[in-house]
Amino acid sequence: MQIAVTSAPTVTIRSDSFDPSQTAQSVLCLEVGRDRFRFLVQNALQQVCYLEDYTFPSLLTDRPLVELLPDVIRGHPVLSAGNWQEIRVGVNSSSFTFVPQPLFRKEYASSYLTLMRGSTLPAHEFAQAHLHEAEGFLSVFNLEHPVADYFAETYPLQPLTFIHQTGSLIQATAALARHSLLSQQVWVYFEDEFVTIMYRQNRQLRYCNRFGYKNASDLTYYVLYVLDEQQIKADEVQINLYGEITPFADTYSALSRFLPNLTFGQAPQPMTLTAEFDELPEHRYLSLYGLSLLNE
Repeated sequence: MQIAVTSAPTVTIRSDSFDPSQTAQSVLCLEVGRDRFRFLVQNALQQVCYLEDYTFPSLLTDRPLVELLPDVIRGHPVLSAGNWQEIRVGVNSSSFTFVPQPLFRKEYASSYLTLMRGSTLPAHEFAQAHLHEAEGFLSVFNLEHPVADYFAETYPLQPLTFIHQTGSLIQATAALARHSLLSQQVWVYFEDEFVTIMYRQNRQLRYCNRFGYKNASDLTYYVLYVLDEQQIKADEVQINLYGEITPFADTYSALSRFLPNLTFGQAPQPMTLTAEFDELPEHRYLSLYGLSLLNE
């Protein structure tokens, strides 16, 4: 028996200023994961003016996300509006690594992932690379053929960029660091049972990794482990929290016992949000916001 899964968004924020006839002057940013799909629109004024968030719990369906997306995109007033200035797809896939730009060879992309994960990529996946020129390295990550093919077919002959979720977070933290006077900062991004930890010193990325955790104790251990490994004193660094965390969460309570300088992060500049986003916590969608900053 196949359970019907609703295609209604869990979060919708839209501005009346967005005109679907102006997609040629707008950027469409999409983010896909195992059971999630989100998107935002950045208009010609570089304002984020439209955002939707969808969840398709894997416990309710065994259909892959790529089979559910047509029900969302087909007939959607924004997603099917027309040709876009650019389309950026953030991919929350399981494997990623970073390779210094001088050492990267395109023909070895799959080998980099094989070395990192200890096994070869399955036949339905391939290695995709994205250059972070300002950082001096490329991110290499696994991308499913059906996902890449679906977006290429849905938006044919349109500028299409794939980047790993950690890549968009790197882009966002680079923007945040440029507009900060602090010499070192740590960013902690929460989603489902994973946490991504990034550290910048003098605006340079020194650390980025993602951990799976089952409880607040595991999470606290990983964060403190990273601080110790990077020789960072917990009382001397600002810890910026993003993603799926609130002041009432068990994870926040556990971290606050050891980290005195916790703060919920703000949206990265120079990205701006229309007035309709005022009620949305600024720290919630950092990885999606990072997609809007790829050319900064």
